[in-house]
Amino acid sequence: MRMMMPKNRDSSGMSTPTASARGPPAGGHCRGLGAQARAGARQHDVTGRRYSDARNRRARAAFSARGSAGTSLAGAVAVAVNAYQPRGAEGTILHGLVRDHLETFLRDAAERTDGAGVPRFVEKEFREFLTCGVLARGFARVRCGDCAYERLVPFSCKGRGFCPSCGGRRMSEQAAHLVDEVLPRVPVRQWVLTVPHRLRYLLAWNHKLCRAVLAVYVRAVLGFYRRRARRRGVKGAQGGAVTVIQRFGGGLNLNIHFHTLVLDGIFGETEMGSLEFHPAEPPTDADVARLLATVRRRVQRLLARRGLDGGDASEAPPDPFTEEAPALAGISSASVQGHVALGPRAGARVLQIGREPNAPWVTSRGPCQAHLEGFDLHANLAVRADDREGLERLCRYVLRPPVAQDRLELTGDGRVLVLLKGEWSDGTTHLLFEPVELLEKLAALTPRPRINLVLYHGVLAPHARWRGRAVAHGGAEARAPAEANAAEPDRVEGCPDRAPEAETRACREPADAAERPRPSGVSKPRHWTWANLMRRAFDFDVLACPRCGGRMSLIATIDDPRVIRKILAHLGLATEVPQLHPSRSPPGRSDPFSDLPA
Repeated sequence: MRMMMPKNRDSSGMSTPTASARGPPAGGHCRGLGAQARAGARQHDVTGRRYSDARNRRARAAFSARGSAGTSLAGAVAVAVNAYQPRGAEGTILHGLVRDHLETFLRDAAERTDGAGVPRFVEKEFREFLTCGVLARGFARVRCGDCAYERLVPFSCKGRGFCPSCGGRRMSEQAAHLVDEVLPRVPVRQWVLTVPHRLRYLLAWNHKLCRAVLAVYVRAVLGFYRRRARRRGVKGAQGGAVTVIQRFGGGLNLNIHFHTLVLDGIFGETEMGSLEFHPAEPPTDADVARLLATVRRRVQRLLARRGLDGGDASEAPPDPFTEEAPALAGISSASVQGHVALGPRAGARVLQIGREPNAPWVTSRGPCQAHLEGFDLHANLAVRADDREGLERLCRYVLRPPVAQDRLELTGDGRVLVLLKGEWSDGTTHLLFEPVELLEKLAALTPRPRINLVLYHGVLAPHARWRGRAVAHGGAEARAPAEANAAEPDRVEGCPDRAPEAETRACREPADAAERPRPSGVSKPRHWTWANLMRRAFDFDVLACPRCGGRMSLIATIDDPRVIRKILAHLGLATEVPQLHPSRSPPGRSDPFSDLPA
């Protein structure tokens, strides 16, 4: 199926820069990307530079055209400066799709499961998303100390599933934490394990099984490093790793897989009691193939012990996923297979644009990558010890949210085009969804509450004996946020500049490194502030006054509905949260009461 694609895209509905993680680091794990895709990925910020030049020009033009009088309490016309402009969440494509089709999606899911519908946490995720960035649900007031210009910054929903803005903030915050507080200044290699379709479905709901499979995989990788170190005479050594459990694939399909950032070497203790890092040689293709065979064999043994190997279908245990959440189970199963579960196209494959309709799904093969009966292991991306910016880009890539606002586009008939990050090897450039189909894909990507998707192993584990001496933390290596807050009190809650890059230090720590005191008066904050994250991740100074260029600071947070309505009414802004569109009847279904007289 082929379709003529529009040449120009409307950028007025773009979300804030934190709404999307740009493409993977150069050489990263990308399925089926050819030369054209890699060129496109470089254009769309492989180097982590936020926007391409063209997007910067469009963003500045949009800012100049919009101005900022809509949220100004001072009433003066703002000057056109390259400053942050609050997003209009209600005007984005994704917000409109959820607002107009959520009730239809919930009704379809309930009808297919005798009224059970989707789990409560999935419905809550959608409804909370509709309040994200909406001024009518509350906001913060920031004011310039020089000219009294004010701006309203809406609250977020803090969703964990698919919200581009909240996912972008979480991506930036966790990446900064990993680089500043966890990962030592040693080489880091990314290992990516994908599993067969049936196992993805099991891992999507059974988090204990997901943790068990991850433990099998990480033990095999860290054991590989320890064996190589023993052959070099290093005994009693320990490796370390951080794993991000990603739930999505490039086509918004449910694809549970593991991105593991492994210290590319091993820590050993010297006779003097200090830690010394021994870098490892890059793995060969044969090493990766042997390691994948080991992981596959151990995972199959694990599944057999739990009666999940599928050897005898007649004796297979009942599916707890189907029993607990039948609607979400059906949606997840279809998403794993690249099919549609709801609507008139239920059971059909997701429409791919730019390819032959019946072409097979093609996966990439390359150096340091092995594929065996549905299991795939990739280890061809490494970051040098002194490349902290590259490491942070890699962390953002593995922590990115599943959806980017600027990759969604509406067609003339109301369907949704999803622009792929790069052209697949089979020629696919876009995916085409009915609105309800897109919502079902997002529902499958929503994780269950109270589960961890970022896990630590080996010497980086929370209770590891050497963790205090191995991790990168505070001191001379990274400027602590609290220290920067004290240096710049005019920031909202204290928003430091980006932590300066220190000179490359030797991978050798004295034994008492963990006991080194922090600088006087420095306390480690739990979370990064919004302004600090925007500055660090996107070089946006959100507290720069667009009128005079002065500094803005927080003066109040408004959550009282009466005060909210009063302020918004004074500014001529919407005082109510946008209402959901009623459920729509399926195509071909008529109202049985439409012929009755009024």
